Amino acid sequence: MLFPCAVKLEKRLAPSTAMTLATPVISVILALLFCAVFLALTGQNPLDVYIAMLTGAVGSAYGLSETLVKAIPLMLCGLGISIAFRMQLWNIGGEGQLYMGAFAATWVALSFPELPAWLLLPLMVVVSMLSGGIWALIAAALRAKWQVNEIIITLMLNYIGSLWVSYLVHGPWRDPKGHNFPLTAPFSPSALLPTLGDSRIHAGLIFAIVLMVLLYVVFRQSRWGYEIRVIGANETAARYAGMNIKRNIYLVMLASGAICGLAGMTEVSGIVGRLQPNISPGYGFTAIIVAYLSRMNPLAIGIVSLLFGALQVGGYYIQTFGVSATVSAMLQGAILFFVAGGEVFTQYRLVVKSVKGAVARG
Repeated sequence: MLFPCAVKLEKRLAPSTAMTLATPVISVILALLFCAVFLALTGQNPLDVYIAMLTGAVGSAYGLSETLVKAIPLMLCGLGISIAFRMQLWNIGGEGQLYMGAFAATWVALSFPELPAWLLLPLMVVVSMLSGGIWALIAAALRAKWQVNEIIITLMLNYIGSLWVSYLVHGPWRDPKGHNFPLTAPFSPSALLPTLGDSRIHAGLIFAIVLMVLLYVVFRQSRWGYEIRVIGANETAARYAGMNIKRNIYLVMLASGAICGLAGMTEVSGIVGRLQPNISPGYGFTAIIVAYLSRMNPLAIGIVSLLFGALQVGGYYIQTFGVSATVSAMLQGAILFFVAGGEVFTQYRLVVKSVKGAVARG
């Protein structure tokens, strides 16, 4: 005999460890199944498409190197964004900060082309990080002084940053020898990051690895890392404990934007060798998924960035078979969707209560 029952979500006393570990894995599997439905509806064999993507991304030395190349900006932006996310500051502006870092690095490269590499490259790194950090501080100042939502501000600043770069390469910075293409003049050899052999893997990978280790130590061992965790968990309790909330908002957003700005410098100096529109296919946005999927763990960000780098390379590869590269973007979106949905079950449990008062929990 069936009894009417009520279903509701009940807050857990502590997040479920099992769900925290399982959610990323289950989300990836569900995203693959979800996208397989759309591939099947368009007449594609999902298994063949996924195997082709895997082959393109890791099936050859060239594919592996390209996967690493795509993963570098994702690692840097993911690390930058994760700093803010840990304090529950939703920096959605990694894309704009990347563009502002690329702009600043290009200004240095074009202004001082005669400088030797040992001086020019560090100068480009510093200026690009300052540019990205200051760009993020706009949202930090509005949040700290007037409680303005940083999501809206950082999101809008993305478009201003990318359009600013577009204006420069179509206008004052356009290369007069560039046959009217929207490109700056090429950088001098001393403004280019060294690469590994004949591949396109550049020194940006070293920056990412150093930052991964550094942030791992900072988050676990330093007083600042502890304050970020406490403020993110309970801002009111942190304030009663004497922690300076405003100062940490400024510091966290400055560091977050600076690392995203560094990603912009590595792209123009390590890959393109000049500034051009669309230097990023959305690394700053994809890095949000990377940071979220890795639970803001710096070491996990490296692994997840490789996964998403492989998705991008695999997406380009399947175009040779007549399948759109947007499959990889669809997979990324599906992963974020299922991760966000799964997050609910780490914080809440499903409670089914019958009219007789018997309760079942899941």
